[in-house]
Parts: sequence; C-alpha cells; structure tokens
Amino acid sequence: MSGERRRRVPRRIREQQIIDVAVQVFARRGYHPASVDEIAELAGISKPMVYLYLDSKEGLFLACLRREAERLVAAFQGAARDVRTPELRLWAGLSAFFAFVAEHRDSWVVLHRQASQLSETITAEVAQARRAVMAEVAGLVRDGIGEALGPVPVADEEADFVAHALVGAADSLTDWMERHPGESPERVTRRLMNMVWVGMRNVLAGEIWTPPAGSGSQDPEPAGRTGAPAGPAGQGRSVRE
Repeated sequence: MSGERRRRVPRRIREQQIIDVAVQVFARRGYHPASVDEIAELAGISKPMVYLYLDSKEGLFLACLRREAERLVAAFQGAARDVRTPELRLWAGLSAFFAFVAEHRDSWVVLHRQASQLSETITAEVAQARRAVMAEVAGLVRDGIGEALGPVPVADEEADFVAHALVGAADSLTDWMERHPGESPERVTRRLMNMVWVGMRNVLAGEIWTPPAGSGSQDPEPAGRTGAPAGPAGQGRSVRE
C-alpha cells in the first residue's frame, strides 16, 4: 500500500495531464463527437476518474479553455513586459500571439473555432478570455498613442477601437496562416504592424482620410479638420492638419 501511495500522481499534475489529452481530442474531433472514454484511455486513467477531477464533459472543456487562454495571455504579457518602447512592446506581444497559434494549433482550434458554437457557459468563458487579451492590447495601444502625443490625453474609446481592430485582424490572420504554412509568425507580425502601426502613426501626425464630396457620407467631418482640398474626382481626401 505504501508503495502504491508513493507512485500516486498528485492531483494537480494528473489534471494537467487530462487537460493535455483533452485539448488534442477536442481539437481533432470537436466538442460533441469527442468522447470522455477516449480522453480517459489516452490519459491512462478510468472514465470515472475524469469525472472525479473535472466533474463533467463541459467542465473538462472549460478547464481546457481556461488553461489555454491563460497561457495565451501570459505569453503576450511575458513578451511585452521588458520591452522599452510601446511600439516594440506591441510588436513583441503580437509576435508572441502568432507564435502561440503556430506552436499550439490544437489550443487555438479549441479557443477560436469550437467554443463559440457551444453552451452559454462556454461562450461566456470565451468572451472573458477575449476581454483579457483585448485589455492587454488596448493598454499597449494607449501607451503608444500617449507616448506619441506627449501630454495629450488618450481617449479610452480610441485605444479600444484600435485594439478591437488589431485583435480582429489577428483572429482572421490565424486562419490565413494555416492556409499559408510558409509564412512565419514573425513575418505575419511584421506585415500586420506595417498596416496598422504605420497607418496609426500617420493619423497621430494629423493625417486622416475623408470620403469625397457627393459620396453619400452622413458623418460630420472631425472638428479642426475642415477646409481640406478635395482629391481627384471619385477619390477621398488625405488631410493633414
């Protein structure tokens, strides 16, 4: 008996082993076709033990979601923590994000492709994980804009807008990466930074685009940016304050 107790795996380690296997099975088969029997067999334990540790199939899936979301946020935070400038922090964070997706494809499939189609509890968990990532990105954007503008305060709405655009683009690019396996995470990050950061830098310098006259736009022109010359017929205007 004492020998058996010495060989017993601690609960926290056993749970992680179960989750390791479950992430692979859920990613490969999908939530509904995935079998707890298969997960138990691959983990080397009985099915009742899976339920003892993680309560239910949904509880197991939630444990997978939480752990992989925490890993993604931790990778993002860790990469950006000791980088000196906001621009390079954003670069480091996005690089870590794409590297995570490339190296942990099963994790991303569970987080991104399956969870939104399941129960309200699971959907709420995914939304919480997304908010955590969004908060990190928004903080980096806010810091970057704040540094560029100096003492001028940065509206939370502006940082939130850019963060949503960045995260949405990153979400979409993970599927694009799968269709283009020759594209490295670093190259994808560089291309995204060229589109987003360079454009944002121009806006911070006072340049904006507005639709041409007669285009049907009902939005008023931003204050302080009126009187700009119109571009060629049918084209918008690039305005520098």
